Order: sequence, then structure tokens, then C-alpha cells
Amino acid sequence: MIDLAWIEAALVSARPQALGALVRYFRDLDVAEEAFQNASLRALKSWPENGPPRNPAAWLILVGRNTAIDARRREKKQTELSDDVATSDDELADRLDDAHYRDDVLRLLFICCHPDLPPAQQIALALRVVSGVSVKQIARAFLVSEAAMEQRLTRAKQRIAEAKVPFEAPDAIERMQRIGIVAAMVYLIAMCDEAIRIARLLARMFAGEPEIMGLTALLLLQHSRAAARFDGDGNVVLLDDQNRSQWNRAHIDEGLAMLDKAMRHRTPGAYQIQAAIAALHARAARPEDTDWAQIDLLYASLERVYPSPVITLNRAIAVAKVRGPDEALAMIEPLADKLDGYFHFHGARGGLLLKLGRSAEARKAFDRAIALAGTAAEAAHIRMHLDRVIAASKKP
Repeated sequence: MIDLAWIEAALVSARPQALGALVRYFRDLDVAEEAFQNASLRALKSWPENGPPRNPAAWLILVGRNTAIDARRREKKQTELSDDVATSDDELADRLDDAHYRDDVLRLLFICCHPDLPPAQQIALALRVVSGVSVKQIARAFLVSEAAMEQRLTRAKQRIAEAKVPFEAPDAIERMQRIGIVAAMVYLIAMCDEAIRIARLLARMFAGEPEIMGLTALLLLQHSRAAARFDGDGNVVLLDDQNRSQWNRAHIDEGLAMLDKAMRHRTPGAYQIQAAIAALHARAARPEDTDWAQIDLLYASLERVYPSPVITLNRAIAVAKVRGPDEALAMIEPLADKLDGYFHFHGARGGLLLKLGRSAEARKAFDRAIALAGTAAEAAHIRMHLDRVIAASKKP
């Protein structure tokens, strides 16, 4: 039996480039998606027998383009296509230089990040269109039904059509204006593997952009701890308690190298600072080796670059390690109104109160955290702390 894994990997890798080119040719997202799907089905039949083409993306573009043109001719609705459509695999492969590829992929990303779309729809559309993630998988990530996600994607495409989004190559000014939006979308993608894949793609296209390097490093370093975040029963394992031998060393090495490269530009931004914080955790062989003082300073820098109550809350954890729970609690108390609906605020506050021996207040904070828990694992983690508070209160 033929192993088709290599074909799947090739299709996933070529998708952004091929789909981006098809969008340029047909100026219609649905037509381009259908053309790519038909080309992929043809590849599954042809490649096992004939072997992979020299340029899989070029092959998919050519076959997808031709099948879509044939379909239009059958429907007698053929429209004028771009003059730069190639006539052979070799010719098309030769013309797909880095600049053309970059413009096509950027166009695709910019379409998904259209400002008329709310962030959740931007992310869902990027996962579906750019990465080819199934509607079922996206729905599971967003905790909604498959039908509801299908409707969201349909509405997103309708908004793009109504907005008459231009299908021209983005100019230099637009690239710089909107690359930040693209980076934010990638950062918010719930599926880490896909976020890393798109971030690596952006890093290749924007080889001299330090914040894109910082974003890629951050995602790699954060995801490196994925295997250690839960125990065998699905319970949350805090950073200090994680088995560090389970961390992904390849991701850590790649992330550290990318961060070092970004920092040579000496233009620190929010992603680079966050990656630097993650790097300090990654470099610590043991929890007690963590440079919490430096983490505190980095969070202080991040607060200046990107003021946010959540950043202050994260900094308070470092402050508790360096200067004690009293000072950390004083730092987060003013955030109560802004973060009242935030699970992690009440969990962190409960933990600090518990360290200070204020058990009754800690219990109230943990109760509030459980009410806000988004997953069973989060609720179970807080319940563990709450059970300790209750057990301690019953001791004579």
C-alpha cells in the first residue's frame, strides 16, 4: 500500500502559494478554493504513479486553473483571466519567483484579515482558507457546532464580497500597515501547529522584520512546553511542576535562534519581549534557575510598549517570586474591575492570598475562578487549591 503522507505534506506546504495564485487569476475566493481542491484530488491520483512534480505548487496552480476554466466553459460563463497565466508546468514554475509568491500569499492573508471582519472570523477564515483546516476541527477549537462555524465562514466570505476587496498585489505601504494585523491574527490562532506554520511562512517572506521573527520565536517557545502542560489524567501542570525533559528541544533551539536574530536589529517590540520572557523559562534547567528578576524587568518593558491589565497580572507573578506576595497582591488589586470576568485573575489572586495566610479571602477568589473556568481542566486545577483551603480550615 502506497504511503500518501508525503503527498499530504506537499499539499499542505503548497496550499498558501497555490491558492494565493488562483485567487489572483480568478479574483474569487470560492472559485479558487474549488480549483485547488480539484487539483489536490488530481494529485492524489497522479503523484503516486508518476512521482512528485519538480514544483508541486506550480503543478497545483496549473491543474487547478485548467479545471476551473473547463468548468466555466461548460457553464458558458467564462470571464477574462489575468494575462500572466502560464501555459506549462515548467514555464509557470520558472515564473513563480519569491516576489510573486510573496505577493500571492500576502494577498490571501490580507483578505482573511480584512478589517470589516471581527477577529474570530479572521482567524477562522485563515485556518480554513490558508491552512485548509477542516470546518469540524475549527468548530472544535472555537467550541461551537460545525453548522455554526460553517455559517460564520459563509458570513465572512459574504462580507469580503460586499466590501469589494481588491485582488491586486499589496503595495509596500499597505504591507507595512497591515502586517501587524496579520501577525496578531497568527498569534491568536488557537491551533499552535498551524500558527507556527504560518508564522514560519511570514518569517521567510519578511526575513528582515524583527517582530515577525519575534512572533515566530514566541510561538515556538510557548508550544515547546505543550507535552508537559497536562498530566496523564488531563489535569493542568503548572510551569514549576512540569517535567522539563518533555519540553520540545527542537522548538526551543529554533525559537532561541530566531529570537537572537531578531534582537540583533535592536528594535524591540511586543512579540520580541514576550519571546524573551519565554526564552528565560526555556533556558532554566530547573524552576529555581529561572531569572525572575529579569522576567520582572521584561514585563515592565512590555507594559510600556503594550499597556494591558493582563500584562500587569502576568508581571505580578514574577514580582511575587522576586519581592513577595504582598507586593504582587498590591499590584493586581486595582485590576479587579477590569479583570472581574477573567479566570486567571481570580486564580492568581487566590494563590497570592493563600500564600499570605488569608484563607477565607482565598476561598472566595477560587470560587469565583471556578465559576469562570473555560475548561474542565481549569476548574479541576482550582478545585485542587480550594480543597486545600477547606482541609486547612478544618484542622484544629
